[in-house]
Amino acid sequence: MFQSPHHVSCKKIKSIVYILTFIIMKKLSIKNQSAYFKILIIFLMFVNSVAGLGQTIKRLDGSSLSASQIDSTVQHLMSAAKVEGLELALINDNRVAYQKAYGFKDKEKNIPLDTSTVMYGASFSKAVFAYVNMRMVEKGLIDLDKPLFYYLKKTLSEYGNYEELEKDERWKKITPRMCLSHTTGLPNVWWMNVKTGVRDTTLVNRLYFEPGSRYAYSGEGFKLLQRIEEVYLGKDLEKIAREELFVPVKMDRTSYLWQAEFEANSAIGYDEDGNAGGKVRSRKGVGAGSMLTTISDYSRFISYVLRGEGLSDRTFKEMLRPQIRIRSLYEFPTMLDETTNRDDKINLSYGLGWGVIKTPYGNAFFKGGHDDCWRNYSISFPLKRIAIVIMCNSGNGERIFKEMLEKLIGDTFTPWEWDRFTPYTRSNN
Repeated sequence: MFQSPHHVSCKKIKSIVYILTFIIMKKLSIKNQSAYFKILIIFLMFVNSVAGLGQTIKRLDGSSLSASQIDSTVQHLMSAAKVEGLELALINDNRVAYQKAYGFKDKEKNIPLDTSTVMYGASFSKAVFAYVNMRMVEKGLIDLDKPLFYYLKKTLSEYGNYEELEKDERWKKITPRMCLSHTTGLPNVWWMNVKTGVRDTTLVNRLYFEPGSRYAYSGEGFKLLQRIEEVYLGKDLEKIAREELFVPVKMDRTSYLWQAEFEANSAIGYDEDGNAGGKVRSRKGVGAGSMLTTISDYSRFISYVLRGEGLSDRTFKEMLRPQIRIRSLYEFPTMLDETTNRDDKINLSYGLGWGVIKTPYGNAFFKGGHDDCWRNYSISFPLKRIAIVIMCNSGNGERIFKEMLEKLIGDTFTPWEWDRFTPYTRSNN
């Protein structure tokens, strides 16, 4: 999709073209139908090329960028940082205004990405999971503040590796709100050291602090909520997500599970050294991180959220209301002892499934997605009706995010240091 902001004017021009073509046909006495359509196609190609030349994308400060400026910026940054592939969507007036794929889905075979290529969403999964949960809150299926303990239909340890957690009575205080705002006290991944981020399979899935007392990014909190909801509702995550979001929004190439039809057009991920890491083929639906999607589908989702569709105004505002202030030095490792006031100016916080910051253009909400060979980020400014979505099949993708955000939409507010979006011009140590 590559829509011009002046698409209404273009429609008028095309109507005129039909009339002019008919007149020319009459003047030249062209009665052959194929000749008529040849002339029509030539005119339409001309109109489309002229419309593309005039396309501009609005930035937060009211200035504009042309399509060629966007292309040159992206291509320069990708080359400088050695980013194999990148997909970009820019949203103006709550609609996708610019969408394009750059680089390769298979570098070895020289096969380019396109906007329908399935990418690994990583933690973009959590934003979708949170939205689906807000839909269920609105329907009265779950209560944000009702402890998960009351939704159990069997002992906690029967839901997963929760033997140690079950022994700690504090777990009974955990609510869906805590899970979605990363305040449960659970680790990000149970086998990852919360201070160093190093894999340690001697660890157990347990609480590290009093539920609700502080922020610490937690994939395990999302998994706990998902497992209890699936049993309580009698549906798996994929079915719930399809009913509540994927089908209504026409996210036809999005799933928490690998689908056979993805194989023909899906991307290979590349690590920071450019080594191929293969495709991600999710075999188990995990709300914390198994989602596969395309730039077309995910930007459609962001536009849908920005327009407030699918949720009441009250539920939408609750989803994006700051639930907990964040004072950690970095997002990862998740439980460093160091704190900072560095991000006070943007009031860095977490809502329900999304990070939330304060800017001169109103509050903005953001979400990233990170794995060895995949880097994703989106940030939206509801009052300005502007957003950006970036998806990369490269471990170097995050190293160009800061400059991309600044140049393409004028976003100088994303907490890039907290996110560890170290620019490619600086040491990564």
